[in-house]
Amino acid sequence: GLWPDLSECGLITLDAHLDIRDGKSSGSPVWRIIQAGMSGQNIVQIGISDFANSREYFVRAKDAGIHIVARDALRKRPIADVMAEALTIAGEKGREIYVDLDVDVCDRSVAPACPASIPGGITADELRQAAFLAGADARVRALDITEIDAAMDVPDQRTVRLGALLVLEAACGVAQR
Repeated sequence: GLWPDLSECGLITLDAHLDIRDGKSSGSPVWRIIQAGMSGQNIVQIGISDFANSREYFVRAKDAGIHIVARDALRKRPIADVMAEALTIAGEKGREIYVDLDVDVCDRSVAPACPASIPGGITADELRQAAFLAGADARVRALDITEIDAAMDVPDQRTVRLGALLVLEAACGVAQR
C-alpha cells in the first residue's frame, strides 16, 4: 500500500519534547505513531529536556519502551556516538528509519525562532552532525526539519540559516552513501 507497515519502521527524533500527548497537536505525533502500530522499542528520542516534559509523559514513554537520551546525557557523550546507537536501535533488522530534526532541541541562543526552544539545549553543530549522520545512513528513508517560525527569527536569521544548513548536511550525507 501507500503507507509502510509501521511495525517494520524505526523513528529517531532530536527534540526537547517527547511529543506523546493525547489528541492531535504538535505535542502528539510520536504517540499517534505508536497508536498506528510502531513499537516504542523502535523509537529513539534524543535531547529530551527534563523541564519541558511532565512526569506523566516520561512514564508513558518508558511504559511504551521508547529509548530516551535525555539532554543531560548528551553532555557526557559525543553526538556521533549517540546517533550511531540510535541508528542501530531504530534500524535493527534492516528497518527503514524516519528522522525528525526538531530544531527546538537546540539551545535557545542558537534557535530563537523555535517557539519552544529553551536554554540548555544542544549546539547547532551537534544538530548539524546529526543531520549529516542521518543522511549518510542508507536505512534512513526520510528526514524532516521542524519547529522553525521564520517570522520570529532575529535579524541575523540564525535559526533559518541553521535550518538551511541542516538540509545541506543531510544532502551531503546522502551523497556519501
